[in-house]
Amino acid sequence: MKKPVLAILGGSGLYDLPGLTETRWETVDTPWGAPSDQIFRGRLATALGEAELAFLPRHGRGHRIPPSEVNYRANIAALKMLGATDVLSLSAVGGLRADLPPGTFVVVDQFIDRTHARAKSFFGTGLVAHVSLADPVCPRLGDHVQQALQHQGVPHVRGGCYLTIEGPHFSTRAESELYRSWNCSVIGMTNMPEAKLAREAELCYASVSMVTDFDCWHPAHDAVTVDAIIEVLLANAQAARTLVAGLAGQITADPQAPACACRSALQHALITAPEARDPFVVERLRCVAGRVLGPAP
Repeated sequence: MKKPVLAILGGSGLYDLPGLTETRWETVDTPWGAPSDQIFRGRLATALGEAELAFLPRHGRGHRIPPSEVNYRANIAALKMLGATDVLSLSAVGGLRADLPPGTFVVVDQFIDRTHARAKSFFGTGLVAHVSLADPVCPRLGDHVQQALQHQGVPHVRGGCYLTIEGPHFSTRAESELYRSWNCSVIGMTNMPEAKLAREAELCYASVSMVTDFDCWHPAHDAVTVDAIIEVLLANAQAARTLVAGLAGQITADPQAPACACRSALQHALITAPEARDPFVVERLRCVAGRVLGPAP
């Protein structure tokens, strides 16, 4: 059985976990270029066993990269190449519902993708594939996240739709009200195409949105201060680190993980006939889709 590796996509500083050992930064080159940063590796002793962790700052250390310029394909490919089996996405978002005040964690289960300037698939001309995204996150991993949040006593909601906009600008009031009419729960700029690519790479993916403020639809939005948002961000970051530590142990001890459907998402997804596949494209894809492409000749 493949040893579980929990990868965390989020902000700088999430890797500042007490008890993390054998820490180092690793450089990974992928067929899609460089990821947002080096990847921080370490081991964490938990009550359920030793866990292996990999942290990738989504925007680079110091938040250097805007949402539309993140190399999402390289990020997911790099994690896959390092042996990641499970990916926890952590992101700060605006709330689109009155019952999701700042400080609430939302365990997302659906997305609406409104981005238009990003490469969204590993596949393309030379090798075509279509994966199912009806349920775009891993319910097994979501169960573990929910259990960890309950154990911490963090205010959270299981289930919600994340509306992904291109950015870097925030929404107009009219757009915010439109998204509310679609029953979206939170709004952010990063989870798509990240979730799509994780599914193509046969990684279990869970998304936790940390609400920092209400989006501009809310009457009190204009009264929100930067200091108030920073205070929420700091509290969320501490809760996120505790979540990572709790989740790491649960994943290590999960006997159901090898049979998770996410890990066979490509089983019937490849459409291009083997004799029609571009050899260059096949080799490029081997690091994320090697299970269904077979070993290199």
